[in-house]
Amino acid sequence: MEKLSEQEIIRRDKLSKYKELGIDPFGQKFEAAAHSTEIKEQFKDMTHEELEEHAYPTSVAGRIMFIRKMGKASFFAIQDKMGFIQVYIRKDVVGEDQYNLFKLADIGDIVGVNGNVMRTQTGEITVKCTKYTHLVKALRPLPEKFHGLTDVEERYRRRYLDLIMNEEAKRVAILRPRIIRSMQQYFDNQGFIEVETPVLQNIQGGATARPFITHHNALDADFYLRIATELHLKRLLVGGLERVYEIGRIFRNEGMDRTHNPEFTTVELYQAFGDLSSMMSLCEGVIRNAAVNVIGKTEFKNPFNPEGELIDVAKPFRVVTMCDLIKEKTGVDFKNNNYTIEEAIAIAKEHNVPVEKHFTVGHVINAFFEEYCEATLIQPTFLCGHPIEISPLTKKDPTDPRFVQRFELFIGGKEFANAYTELNDPIDQKERFIEQLKEKEAGNDEANEMDTDFVESLEYGMPPAGGIGIGVDRLVIFLTESTTIRDVILFPQMKTR
Repeated sequence: MEKLSEQEIIRRDKLSKYKELGIDPFGQKFEAAAHSTEIKEQFKDMTHEELEEHAYPTSVAGRIMFIRKMGKASFFAIQDKMGFIQVYIRKDVVGEDQYNLFKLADIGDIVGVNGNVMRTQTGEITVKCTKYTHLVKALRPLPEKFHGLTDVEERYRRRYLDLIMNEEAKRVAILRPRIIRSMQQYFDNQGFIEVETPVLQNIQGGATARPFITHHNALDADFYLRIATELHLKRLLVGGLERVYEIGRIFRNEGMDRTHNPEFTTVELYQAFGDLSSMMSLCEGVIRNAAVNVIGKTEFKNPFNPEGELIDVAKPFRVVTMCDLIKEKTGVDFKNNNYTIEEAIAIAKEHNVPVEKHFTVGHVINAFFEEYCEATLIQPTFLCGHPIEISPLTKKDPTDPRFVQRFELFIGGKEFANAYTELNDPIDQKERFIEQLKEKEAGNDEANEMDTDFVESLEYGMPPAGGIGIGVDRLVIFLTESTTIRDVILFPQMKTR
């Protein structure tokens, strides 16, 4: 049997008192005319005398966060979605019955207040209560001495308490959908159509990642939770939609850290008759638009090093190739030396770069970048010139087929976006899938499978196109100046207690 604390027993005992008064302790409709900050903003320039003279009516609803009971008059503060506002309640104004009802209140209860706007002697905008309405009895007390939850893990497990007690958590929760809405509006204004594609897929493809596997009982078949939306969106280009995007959940059966959650949100976008430069323009534009129109600034703290240099999204983003960066940091020139795999592995060992058994020269180049270059890309940087082996769905560089037409956007040393001049040659695409199958047999369980239907769709003709994927969670981390993905996902995946 559950053991209740003294506070919990007292609160439960009050339930019968509400019922004796004919009041449902858990709810009724209440119309709030305004939020707390709206009232404060509307009347911030009015004096005590002006407010007393006009008696402006209002109504608010929220959770009681503070009570100072003083005999026949009391102060309390309520919290709503936007913030806090103080309430002044007097027995001779609301009447004995309503004042006695108020005296049953505890911190954490949800109430409604009708009244007039006033300014106290200390200058605080306050609602002078003319009608007090009990809405919901809180049976558990709120944590004491609470700033966020001191146990960080519990903040994420009990997000509802974090939102009550931590204004920053609420700020981020409100800003996230606004950032996403700004992205939708930006793409819509560029003539793109927002679409939806399947989450359950029978083929692992569209990215290099380990999938979650589930079973469909009616079909008696295993399915993957999608690791990308790419292959279905490209089918829509074949169908003639020309400009499409999807903002949706992606699932990857991988590790968890400050920038990774097993389920996360991306936007993937494809533009017929576009290319890599089209994607650079869109990527830079949508980020700058959200920064200016949602947050109201263009310089931000580095979320992965808050004490480091500010990151500026107003300036044009830098463009650099992977091989040029590696040469700059290590002196090894992969671009102008056509190393064999044996030579590349030997050079990697000399530079303490880890290699795996399925590695080709392209994988070694990428490993060099991750070891020596990735963390140095603090200001927004478009990294280009990726090896073909790590980009199975991308068009080759016509000047050097070892590399592809691709960029990744790095901010604060972390990847935020991935873009391509898309591969639309069905013969080349089939060969890439075959190479991926060989990698899978060699032990790379993140490699793509053969998607015969997708290859068939390309045989009908997909327009030349640019495509991009942007990590929405990481963008929200950056724009809200948070420090971990768990701060920007309301219910992140947690270990079982």
